[in-house]
Amino acid sequence: MTENYDHYISRHIRRVCRRRLAAPVLYLIFLMILWASFPLYDILFPQELDSSDDLGAYIDHHSSYIETTFTDLYFTGYTNETLGQTAGYYYYTQPSKSQPLVIVLLSPSTCEEGLPVIESVHIRGRVLKENPAYHSLLEFLAEDLTWTKQEISKSVSPYFISEPAFLLLPCAILLTMYFATGIYALLHIIFNLIYIRFPVLAPACRQLGRFGRAKELLAQAETELATLPQLATEDMFITEHYFIVLASYGAAIIPIQEILWIYKHSTLHKILWYHFSISYTLHITARKRLHFHCPKNMKSDIDGIMDYLAEANHEILVGFSEENRLKVHGKRSFPVQLEKVIAAFKNKFTIKI
Repeated sequence: MTENYDHYISRHIRRVCRRRLAAPVLYLIFLMILWASFPLYDILFPQELDSSDDLGAYIDHHSSYIETTFTDLYFTGYTNETLGQTAGYYYYTQPSKSQPLVIVLLSPSTCEEGLPVIESVHIRGRVLKENPAYHSLLEFLAEDLTWTKQEISKSVSPYFISEPAFLLLPCAILLTMYFATGIYALLHIIFNLIYIRFPVLAPACRQLGRFGRAKELLAQAETELATLPQLATEDMFITEHYFIVLASYGAAIIPIQEILWIYKHSTLHKILWYHFSISYTLHITARKRLHFHCPKNMKSDIDGIMDYLAEANHEILVGFSEENRLKVHGKRSFPVQLEKVIAAFKNKFTIKI
């Protein structure tokens, strides 16, 4: 017995934290693959486009996102329509006399819905290769100028710049989610590594610290569990002074003398109309606003735990009732009608015992 339960609480905390490292590590690897496979860096830091640059060099998937300033833009008179809405206005400009005309598709807000001339504008956009809409635009421009297709092709670049294609809002949302979830996963890894190295800092031990010095109370609980646990189930233990839960979903170390209320309820599990099992959950409320529940246990195990705790501390309220709830929590914090709705919803899925 001594060998099996020696430092059992700390070993359990380390074991659970090691298991919890897998998901965030795999997620960070997934984020790295996304970073390497998609132009996230280029969206975040688009390349500066120089007026003398060849647009064809930017057509690559990972470098088509650009940031630049255009001067002397002239409205072509044509717009780009998407789902019946004006998505952009086509302008043309000539970066230098030695280069062909460049078509720029500006967002309605940037060009104030079709200003005839724009002296200067700074945009973020994408360099795109000619597409059916762009071909149609060149045909219309050729008709307006009485040029042939060959003449318009020589005078206008086959690549154009689209500001709406940058998708600023979706990109901002995507990058915010990317970095927020990445930081969360990284913090999850860091905290679990800390808990592995110092189990006394884990949440279960911090909760124990509400009732005294966590390190000393943890050492006492470990010693009692290692020497003579007075009652033990698969993941719940009772020692002389502590009720201890060491399960895969979490851990708790609660001084028996601090427990105020214990009760159980059963949950009926079903698929459609077929009832296939009932699981039992033990609820424990202690001082310092500590509440813990132990789901998916056998009824006999929970009954034994409740009987032993009630015998060890005669001040513990046993069983779910409104009277016991009022003694522990006081008056309702919700209106009576809302309480009835919440109770009805819970009773649809659970059976209180």
